[in-house]
Amino acid sequence: MVAQVAQAQEERRAGLVVVAALVAGAMVCGAGCSGGGAAAESGRAGADSVAVLHSAAATLERAGSAKARTSMEMATGGTRVTIRGEGVYDFKDQMGRFKVLLPQDPAGTDEHRPITELLAPGALFMKNRGAGVPADKWVRVDTAGLSDGNLVTGGATDPFAAAELLRGTRTATYVGKTEVAGTPVRHYRGTADLHVAARSASKGQRLALKAAAKGFATAEVPFDAYLDDQGRLRKVRHRFSFVNGQQKGTVAVASTTLLYDFGIPADVRLPDSGDIFAGKIAEQ
Repeated sequence: MVAQVAQAQEERRAGLVVVAALVAGAMVCGAGCSGGGAAAESGRAGADSVAVLHSAAATLERAGSAKARTSMEMATGGTRVTIRGEGVYDFKDQMGRFKVLLPQDPAGTDEHRPITELLAPGALFMKNRGAGVPADKWVRVDTAGLSDGNLVTGGATDPFAAAELLRGTRTATYVGKTEVAGTPVRHYRGTADLHVAARSASKGQRLALKAAAKGFATAEVPFDAYLDDQGRLRKVRHRFSFVNGQQKGTVAVASTTLLYDFGIPADVRLPDSGDIFAGKIAEQ
Protein backbone atom coordinates (compact mmCIF):
# COMPACT_ATOMS: atom_id res chain seq x y z
CA MET A 1 0.00 0.00 0.00
CA VAL A 2 2.81 2.40 0.85
CA ALA A 3 4.44 1.65 -2.50
CA GLN A 4 1.17 2.37 -4.34
CA VAL A 5 0.74 5.70 -2.58
CA ALA A 6 4.35 6.65 -3.32
CA GLN A 7 3.88 5.73 -6.97
CA ALA A 8 0.69 7.81 -7.20
CA GLN A 9 2.51 10.78 -5.67
CA GLU A 10 5.36 10.40 -8.16
CA GLU A 11 2.90 10.26 -11.09
CA ARG A 12 1.17 13.47 -10.00
CA ARG A 13 4.51 15.17 -9.35
CA ALA A 14 5.72 14.06 -12.79
CA GLY A 15 2.76 15.76 -14.42
CA LEU A 16 3.34 19.00 -12.55
CA VAL A 17 7.02 19.00 -13.47
CA VAL A 18 6.15 18.43 -17.13
CA VAL A 19 3.79 21.41 -17.08
CA ALA A 20 6.54 23.58 -15.62
CA ALA A 21 9.08 22.32 -18.15
CA LEU A 22 6.85 22.88 -21.15
CA VAL A 23 5.46 26.25 -20.10
CA ALA A 24 8.39 27.85 -18.30
CA GLY A 25 11.43 25.82 -19.34
CA ALA A 26 11.13 26.44 -23.09
CA MET A 27 9.53 29.58 -22.81
CA VAL A 28 -3.47 29.43 -37.45
CA CYS A 29 -6.04 28.14 -37.56
CA GLY A 30 -6.31 28.27 -41.40
CA ALA A 31 -8.57 31.19 -42.19
CA GLY A 32 -11.96 29.89 -43.28
CA CYS A 33 -12.96 31.35 -46.61
CA SER A 34 -16.49 31.61 -47.87
CA GLY A 35 -17.04 31.93 -51.57
CA GLY A 36 -19.91 33.28 -53.60
CA GLY A 37 -22.29 30.64 -52.22
CA ALA A 38 -21.79 31.73 -48.64
CA ALA A 39 -25.37 32.95 -48.25
CA ALA A 40 -26.80 29.56 -49.24
CA GLU A 41 -24.31 27.76 -47.02
CA SER A 42 -25.25 29.83 -43.99
CA GLY A 43 -28.12 27.45 -43.33
CA ARG A 44 -25.59 25.09 -41.81
CA ALA A 45 -25.14 27.44 -38.86
CA GLY A 46 -26.78 27.11 -35.47
CA ALA A 47 -28.33 23.85 -34.35
CA ASP A 48 -27.25 21.93 -37.47
CA SER A 49 -23.62 22.92 -36.92
CA VAL A 50 -23.76 21.92 -33.25
CA ALA A 51 -25.14 18.49 -34.19
CA VAL A 52 -22.40 17.95 -36.78
CA LEU A 53 -19.69 18.77 -34.26
CA HIS A 54 -21.23 16.59 -31.56
CA SER A 55 -20.80 13.60 -33.89
CA ALA A 56 -17.16 14.29 -34.86
CA ALA A 57 -15.64 11.92 -32.28
CA ALA A 58 -17.93 9.04 -33.26
CA THR A 59 -17.02 9.56 -36.92
CA LEU A 60 -13.32 9.29 -36.06
CA GLU A 61 -13.96 6.01 -34.23
CA ARG A 62 -15.52 4.62 -37.41
CA ALA A 63 -12.54 5.89 -39.42
CA GLY A 64 -10.28 3.71 -37.25
CA SER A 65 -6.92 5.46 -37.31
CA ALA A 66 -4.89 8.30 -38.83
CA LYS A 67 -1.59 10.11 -38.87
CA ALA A 68 -1.51 13.32 -36.87
CA ARG A 69 0.51 16.49 -36.53
CA THR A 70 0.15 18.70 -33.49
CA SER A 71 1.18 22.23 -32.61
CA MET A 72 0.89 23.88 -29.22
CA GLU A 73 1.54 27.61 -28.93
CA MET A 74 1.94 29.10 -25.45
CA ALA A 75 2.14 32.76 -24.54
CA THR A 76 2.93 34.17 -21.12
CA GLY A 77 4.65 37.33 -19.96
CA GLY A 78 5.33 38.48 -23.51
CA THR A 79 7.07 35.22 -24.43
CA ARG A 80 5.67 32.81 -27.03
CA VAL A 81 6.87 29.26 -27.70
CA THR A 82 5.64 26.48 -29.99
CA ILE A 83 5.86 22.74 -29.27
CA ARG A 84 5.33 20.39 -32.23
CA GLY A 85 4.46 16.71 -32.43
CA GLU A 86 3.90 14.04 -35.04
CA GLY A 87 2.64 10.48 -34.86
CA VAL A 88 -0.22 8.01 -35.37
CA TYR A 89 -3.45 7.45 -33.47
CA ASP A 90 -5.89 4.53 -33.11
CA PHE A 91 -9.33 6.04 -32.47
CA LYS A 92 -10.99 2.72 -31.66
CA ASP A 93 -8.57 1.88 -28.84
CA GLN A 94 -7.87 5.57 -28.05
CA MET A 95 -4.11 5.02 -28.18
CA GLY A 96 -1.40 6.99 -29.95
CA ARG A 97 2.35 7.31 -30.37
CA PHE A 98 4.00 10.71 -30.90
CA LYS A 99 7.36 12.40 -31.12
CA VAL A 100 7.15 15.78 -29.43
CA LEU A 101 9.84 18.37 -30.12
CA LEU A 102 10.48 21.15 -27.62
CA PRO A 103 11.77 24.48 -28.92
CA GLN A 104 15.36 25.55 -28.45
CA ASP A 105 16.36 27.52 -25.41
CA PRO A 106 16.16 31.31 -25.93
CA ALA A 107 19.91 31.43 -26.63
CA GLY A 108 19.40 28.81 -29.36
CA THR A 109 22.27 26.69 -28.10
CA ASP A 110 20.48 23.89 -26.26
CA GLU A 111 19.05 21.25 -28.60
CA HIS A 112 16.29 19.22 -26.97
CA ARG A 113 15.90 15.55 -27.83
CA PRO A 114 12.38 14.65 -28.98
CA ILE A 115 10.17 13.22 -26.26
CA THR A 116 8.43 9.98 -27.24
CA GLU A 117 4.88 9.94 -25.91
CA LEU A 118 2.36 7.12 -25.74
CA LEU A 119 -1.26 8.16 -25.22
CA ALA A 120 -3.74 5.75 -23.67
CA PRO A 121 -7.07 6.05 -21.84
CA GLY A 122 -6.23 7.55 -18.45
CA ALA A 123 -2.45 7.58 -18.91
CA LEU A 124 0.44 9.41 -20.59
CA PHE A 125 3.80 7.64 -21.00
CA MET A 126 6.95 9.63 -21.84
CA LYS A 127 10.47 8.58 -22.81
CA ASN A 128 13.46 10.97 -22.95
CA ARG A 129 11.56 12.91 -20.32
CA GLY A 130 14.69 14.62 -19.04
CA ALA A 131 17.05 14.83 -16.09
CA GLY A 132 16.92 12.03 -13.58
CA VAL A 133 15.17 9.52 -15.85
CA PRO A 134 17.28 6.73 -17.45
CA ALA A 135 17.22 6.78 -21.26
CA ASP A 136 15.56 3.35 -21.44
CA LYS A 137 12.78 4.13 -18.96
CA TRP A 138 9.30 5.60 -19.33
CA VAL A 139 7.56 8.09 -17.05
CA ARG A 140 3.89 7.33 -16.48
CA VAL A 141 1.39 10.07 -15.59
CA ASP A 142 -2.24 9.53 -14.58
CA THR A 143 -4.07 12.04 -16.80
CA ALA A 144 -7.11 12.20 -14.51
CA GLY A 145 -4.79 13.59 -11.83
CA LEU A 146 -3.60 16.47 -14.01
CA SER A 147 -5.30 19.85 -13.66
CA ASP A 148 -5.57 20.07 -17.47
CA GLY A 149 -6.46 16.43 -18.16
CA ASN A 150 -3.42 16.24 -20.47
CA LEU A 151 -4.90 18.70 -22.95
CA VAL A 152 -1.74 20.77 -22.35
CA THR A 153 0.71 18.85 -20.14
CA GLY A 154 2.27 16.59 -22.75
CA GLY A 155 2.75 19.39 -25.27
CA ALA A 156 0.43 17.57 -27.68
CA THR A 157 -3.32 17.35 -27.13
CA ASP A 158 -4.62 13.79 -27.42
CA PRO A 159 -6.34 13.78 -30.87
CA PHE A 160 -9.37 11.86 -29.63
CA ALA A 161 -9.68 14.12 -26.58
CA ALA A 162 -9.64 17.07 -29.00
CA ALA A 163 -12.57 15.51 -30.87
CA GLU A 164 -14.39 14.53 -27.67
CA LEU A 165 -14.17 18.14 -26.52
CA LEU A 166 -16.42 19.01 -29.46
CA ARG A 167 -19.17 16.95 -27.80
CA GLY A 168 -19.41 19.92 -25.46
CA THR A 169 -20.18 22.38 -28.27
CA ARG A 170 -22.77 24.89 -27.09
CA THR A 171 -22.71 27.36 -29.96
CA ALA A 172 -21.30 27.00 -33.47
CA THR A 173 -21.40 28.78 -36.80
CA TYR A 174 -20.71 27.38 -40.23
CA VAL A 175 -18.06 29.67 -41.73
CA GLY A 176 -17.77 28.19 -45.22
CA LYS A 177 -15.85 25.85 -47.47
CA THR A 178 -12.06 25.83 -47.64
CA GLU A 179 -9.19 23.33 -47.91
CA VAL A 180 -6.86 21.66 -45.41
CA ALA A 181 -3.73 20.11 -46.95
CA GLY A 182 -5.49 19.94 -50.32
CA THR A 183 -8.64 18.28 -48.95
CA PRO A 184 -11.98 20.13 -49.30
CA VAL A 185 -13.44 20.78 -45.85
CA ARG A 186 -16.20 22.69 -44.09
CA HIS A 187 -15.07 25.19 -41.49
CA TYR A 188 -17.00 25.59 -38.23
CA ARG A 189 -16.29 28.07 -35.46
CA GLY A 190 -17.75 27.85 -31.98
CA THR A 191 -17.35 27.41 -28.25
CA ALA A 192 -17.32 24.16 -26.27
CA ASP A 193 -17.95 23.66 -22.57
CA LEU A 194 -15.59 21.27 -20.80
CA HIS A 195 -18.23 20.25 -18.24
CA VAL A 196 -20.68 19.28 -20.99
CA ALA A 197 -17.94 17.50 -22.94
CA ALA A 198 -16.93 15.48 -19.89
CA ARG A 199 -20.49 14.31 -19.29
CA SER A 200 -20.85 13.22 -22.93
CA ALA A 201 -17.34 11.76 -23.42
CA SER A 202 -16.40 8.12 -23.76
CA LYS A 203 -15.24 6.24 -20.68
CA GLY A 204 -11.59 6.55 -21.72
CA GLN A 205 -11.66 10.36 -21.82
CA ARG A 206 -14.30 11.25 -19.24
CA LEU A 207 -12.14 11.58 -16.11
CA ALA A 208 -9.42 13.56 -17.88
CA LEU A 209 -11.96 16.04 -19.28
CA LYS A 210 -13.55 16.36 -15.85
CA ALA A 211 -10.14 17.27 -14.45
CA ALA A 212 -9.64 19.84 -17.21
CA ALA A 213 -13.06 21.37 -16.52
CA LYS A 214 -11.98 22.02 -12.94
CA GLY A 215 -8.37 22.97 -13.62
CA PHE A 216 -8.50 25.45 -16.50
CA ALA A 217 -9.08 29.13 -15.88
CA THR A 218 -12.40 28.81 -17.71
CA ALA A 219 -14.45 25.83 -18.90
CA GLU A 220 -15.37 27.69 -22.10
CA VAL A 221 -13.08 26.66 -24.99
CA PRO A 222 -13.28 28.55 -28.32
CA PHE A 223 -12.42 26.42 -31.35
CA ASP A 224 -12.20 26.23 -35.13
CA ALA A 225 -12.96 22.80 -36.61
CA TYR A 226 -12.60 21.57 -40.17
CA LEU A 227 -14.51 18.47 -41.34
CA ASP A 228 -14.25 16.71 -44.69
CA ASP A 229 -17.18 15.49 -46.82
CA GLN A 230 -17.32 12.26 -44.80
CA GLY A 231 -17.63 14.16 -41.53
CA ARG A 232 -14.10 13.29 -40.43
CA LEU A 233 -12.26 15.89 -38.40
CA ARG A 234 -9.28 17.04 -40.46
CA LYS A 235 -8.13 19.94 -38.31
CA VAL A 236 -9.15 21.46 -35.01
CA ARG A 237 -7.72 24.40 -33.10
CA HIS A 238 -8.65 24.96 -29.47
CA ARG A 239 -7.79 28.00 -27.37
CA PHE A 240 -7.30 27.24 -23.68
CA SER A 241 -6.72 29.52 -20.72
CA PHE A 242 -4.33 27.68 -18.39
CA VAL A 243 -3.32 28.75 -14.90
CA ASN A 244 0.46 28.60 -14.40
CA GLY A 245 0.85 27.78 -10.71
CA GLN A 246 4.56 28.62 -10.57
CA GLN A 247 4.21 32.16 -11.89
CA LYS A 248 0.65 32.62 -10.60
CA GLY A 249 -0.43 33.89 -13.97
CA THR A 250 -2.60 32.78 -16.88
CA VAL A 251 -1.07 31.15 -19.95
CA ALA A 252 -2.84 31.45 -23.31
CA VAL A 253 -2.56 28.11 -25.10
CA ALA A 254 -3.58 27.41 -28.70
CA SER A 255 -3.54 23.71 -29.58
CA THR A 256 -3.88 22.60 -33.21
CA THR A 257 -4.35 19.00 -34.38
CA LEU A 258 -4.12 18.00 -38.05
CA LEU A 259 -5.37 14.52 -39.11
CA TYR A 260 -4.62 12.77 -42.40
CA ASP A 261 -3.95 9.34 -44.00
CA PHE A 262 -6.99 7.77 -42.39
CA GLY A 263 -6.91 3.98 -42.03
CA ILE A 264 -3.12 3.74 -41.74
CA PRO A 265 -1.93 0.97 -39.34
CA ALA A 266 -1.39 2.40 -35.85
CA ASP A 267 0.28 -0.27 -33.73
CA VAL A 268 0.77 1.26 -30.27
CA ARG A 269 2.26 -0.91 -27.54
CA LEU A 270 2.42 0.32 -23.96
CA PRO A 271 5.60 -0.30 -21.93
CA ASP A 272 5.90 -3.21 -19.52
CA SER A 273 5.74 -2.36 -15.82
CA GLY A 274 9.47 -3.05 -15.49
CA ASP A 275 10.22 -0.35 -18.06
CA ILE A 276 8.41 2.38 -16.12
CA PHE A 277 10.58 4.69 -14.01
CA ALA A 278 9.63 4.71 -10.32
CA GLY A 279 12.32 7.04 -8.99
CA LYS A 280 12.52 10.76 -8.38
CA ILE A 281 12.25 13.12 -11.33
CA ALA A 282 14.78 15.94 -11.23
CA GLU A 283 13.50 19.53 -11.36
CA GLN A 284 14.41 21.49 -14.51
